[in-house]
Amino acid sequence: MLYFIGLGLADERDITVAGLEIVRRAERVYLESYTSLLLVPQTTLETFYNRPIILADRELVESASTTILADAATTDIAFLVVGDPFGATTHTDLLLRAREQNIPTRTIHNASIMNAIGACGLQLYNFGQTVSMVFFTDNWRPESWYEKVKQNADIGLHTLVLLDIKVKEQDWDAIARGAKGAKQYKPPRFMTVAECASQMVEVAERRKKEEGEETCYDGDSLAVGVARLGSKEQKIVAGRLSELVDVDMGKPLHSLVLMGKRVHELEIDFVREFAVDKESFDESVKKGGYGTTA
Repeated sequence: MLYFIGLGLADERDITVAGLEIVRRAERVYLESYTSLLLVPQTTLETFYNRPIILADRELVESASTTILADAATTDIAFLVVGDPFGATTHTDLLLRAREQNIPTRTIHNASIMNAIGACGLQLYNFGQTVSMVFFTDNWRPESWYEKVKQNADIGLHTLVLLDIKVKEQDWDAIARGAKGAKQYKPPRFMTVAECASQMVEVAERRKKEEGEETCYDGDSLAVGVARLGSKEQKIVAGRLSELVDVDMGKPLHSLVLMGKRVHELEIDFVREFAVDKESFDESVKKGGYGTTA
């Protein structure tokens, strides 16, 4: 059987008892390593699980999945995923490939950013569509996420923004310089709350200036930044987007929530405790009309 096992949010101890039992008896154990990362290294997992782990990068999972599925019809194979196994579409694709080969599958669920984000004080049933924010470059500044944010904002819902991580990012500059031999990769990069807020403000200002658009949010809109959710070093900060541009949330992983206007007063009270500046936060609640449609 091919087992999809969620590891939870933070460290080696977040795996469920059911998941750990499977890992310790499986023939091979893979760790998906590109949609998210735990806050501990691979060696810590191997010591705790008492098992060697095979890192599964994007290329292996998406282009060479036959390696993972080999013998899975007759032996137990464990595929470990940070958070919950179905937090990324890649894992759905792997499951469908297993079904095509009549390989039995089973999923062991766990906590993920999709439900743990409730720790910031915003109620889960008031969230709309989740969006992803990628690193902007000089010649690529995608805004496809904006329409989903607008759809959420139009009915007053919060938007969870998942931030980009770059693991095994090929170094095209090295290739351009004529580097030979094995592929060369850049150091891992993890988007911060400040970078995400900056990019969001940039997009809103561009749409206002160049297109005369009445944007669904701006630098005065309230947002919540979270870092290392579920760990002992968890950090949550709330404020205007323009304030979060300058906030230092520390080590990865980070996420951001853009607050919707249809927010309950209990949510406002909860989030206020994380405010960069409580007076500024209260002013934004009043001027921005937060809670008026609750």
